[in-house]
Amino acid sequence: MTKTIEPILRTENLTRKYGDHLALNQLNLTIYPGEVFAYIGPNGSGKTTTFRILCGLLDPTSGHAYIDGKDVTGNKDLIKRLVGYLPDNFGVYPTLRVWEYLDFFAAAYKIPKKERPERIERCLQIANAYEFKDKFMGALSRGMKQRAGIAKTLLHDPKVIILDEPAATLDPRARVQMRGLLRDLAKLGKAVLVSSHILPELADVADTVGIVSKGNLIISGTVQEVLRKTRTKKLIEIVVLKHADVAREVLSSAPGEWSEIVSERPDGKLRYEVNADDSQLAQSLLGLLKRGIPVCHFAEVQADLEDAFMSLTQ
Repeated sequence: MTKTIEPILRTENLTRKYGDHLALNQLNLTIYPGEVFAYIGPNGSGKTTTFRILCGLLDPTSGHAYIDGKDVTGNKDLIKRLVGYLPDNFGVYPTLRVWEYLDFFAAAYKIPKKERPERIERCLQIANAYEFKDKFMGALSRGMKQRAGIAKTLLHDPKVIILDEPAATLDPRARVQMRGLLRDLAKLGKAVLVSSHILPELADVADTVGIVSKGNLIISGTVQEVLRKTRTKKLIEIVVLKHADVAREVLSSAPGEWSEIVSERPDGKLRYEVNADDSQLAQSLLGLLKRGIPVCHFAEVQADLEDAFMSLTQ
């Protein structure tokens, strides 16, 4: 992803209250064209409120949001042309065929009638939905409906695409296709803002990530930046065929700082939070082998978004 000088989406101290409830607190986001931004948080954390403000469906209590340099609050008609929003639940009009469904919304977007067939075909192809364009919406699988929904979201060629839980309830094959689609949209120069509870898959597709909790943006940055900030120590997993108690004794005096994570796991599988460099880790492994402990696995467990999410939203 190549960042341009100006972001396509920017918020400044974006705040929303519902009575005494603070749903969103001084949110500051910056998203660029061609970027997939993963926006994650627990239920009720402020994600949908953010999306609705960015789409012009809800006014902020204070602060500002800008799409392509235009203030969302004062330019709602323009914003609707710049943003494509697919909520987690959307109407499918079951008695319409897919192409009829898209034609209906193309008309709503005031796309000239003579341009609609070509526009619909292109959006179907981008969304990998062309093969079922003649099927009734009510007969589609969940994954097919999601792809048809994304085709609808693309009809007016928005610069920003907001997808709320697009992979929810999809089967594994459909989730793989969804990940590929998100990257394809970014390659087209779209800024993609996506929320999901399937965190490992977001890590594979996102350029940047923001974690929000109770209306506050706790951390944001590239996936690797977020992981480095949330795990300050290495997590080392060791599996021994026998003599686990002796292994614990050896590691209690190993070079560096070793703190065992005690949890329910098979005897012989040990996990430690460790503050040690590579040389000290090598010495620790050598110490186990010198004591005759049969080690069949000794490796660092890489941090992931689930770790970061759990540590930051407790």
